[in-house]
Amino acid sequence: MAKSFRTTKKGCLALNSNHSSVLRNRSFLRLWIARIFSASAFQILSVAIGWQMYALTDSPLQLGFVGLAQFLPMLLLTLPAGQTADRYDRRTIVYLCQLIESAVVVLLIIGSVQGWMSSVHLLIAAAILGACRTFEGPASAALVPDIVDREQLPKASAWSASAMQTAMILGPSLGGVLVIWGISAAYITTLAALLLSVSLIFFVKTVHFVKKLDSMSMDTFFSGLRFVFARKIILGTISLDLFAVLLGGATALLPIFAEDILKTGSLGLGLLRSAPAVGAIIVSLILTRFSIERAIGKWLFASLVVFGLATILFGVSHSIWLSLVALFLTGASDVVSVVIRSTLVQVNTPQDMQGRVNAVNSLFIGTSNQLGEFESGSMAQLAGAVPATVIGGIGTLAVAVIWMYGLFPVLRNQKKYAVEEG
Repeated sequence: MAKSFRTTKKGCLALNSNHSSVLRNRSFLRLWIARIFSASAFQILSVAIGWQMYALTDSPLQLGFVGLAQFLPMLLLTLPAGQTADRYDRRTIVYLCQLIESAVVVLLIIGSVQGWMSSVHLLIAAAILGACRTFEGPASAALVPDIVDREQLPKASAWSASAMQTAMILGPSLGGVLVIWGISAAYITTLAALLLSVSLIFFVKTVHFVKKLDSMSMDTFFSGLRFVFARKIILGTISLDLFAVLLGGATALLPIFAEDILKTGSLGLGLLRSAPAVGAIIVSLILTRFSIERAIGKWLFASLVVFGLATILFGVSHSIWLSLVALFLTGASDVVSVVIRSTLVQVNTPQDMQGRVNAVNSLFIGTSNQLGEFESGSMAQLAGAVPATVIGGIGTLAVAVIWMYGLFPVLRNQKKYAVEEG
């Protein structure tokens, strides 16, 4: 059984030793590397499918349909995906999803080489990939507590965040280079990355026994939602991400800033898109060495305030260098929040509920990203890109204040990663 976070002095020394050895856990190391490969592959696929769709149709609307085709399966299948992750072996779910994704990529390669690939085929491929990612995400996230000790979760969360940010940097940039060499080159590279991930997942071993759902029913279907809404810490944590990203994200407006405000063109756009991910990966690597374990509520809201202020700074900046610093700070502060929130969710969720709760978390995150882009675009259409970004940053600060002092003071007062009583 995992040790409690309330340990003796001797136990604290053991805790530090456990933290330093999280990558010595071979199963976690394999899962971590597999996540880099699989997430990078998905990023490359998004670039390649979008590129091929535009080449076939010359229609921005069709590009929007690609994103919609990926989002709708998540919206429809998230709750069943959570049930599945708690009913069946999570490693097997991840393994099978990546095998299906590999099969889809094989068909994309064949269709592209033989010349019969159409916009309809691309939309079907995007929908299948979106469905696979919907089932893979909760199972992969819930797999972490199955293979590491409870005391190692903060470090494991930081390493997991670094894997995702590495993919966010490598995937889009590599995808952009590969499509220059040909769409088949992008798909073949994706297939290789997915197969490497599959081989690594195959050798992941779970060490903690998890009681599985005996059956899948309407009661268990909504049990994840009920569990989240019954616990202030989890509900506050997940909803904080939803509204902070919904209001404060400026990613969708970066092309406008690069072209019309900063006058830097495509090169500047590439730098602007990379800056948050660079900040995130640097801080996530720091957190793998020096994890935040005390006054975590204060750290959580401090990071959110920095995120809001940096968003406002980016909005008013007319210097590419100042803008890059501001975006770097948004990524750096966001990953602090991500690590704290994900660890709080995992610590406060029983292992047999991890799949369903992580599915709800994925739904909130996916919704915030999709609606956040819509909110930013709509606000920019009404008020302009600069006011929209500044208003978004102010909105993030307002959310921080409301959550701290109004809706979820329990989060502000959280001193360490402990299970919510009651």
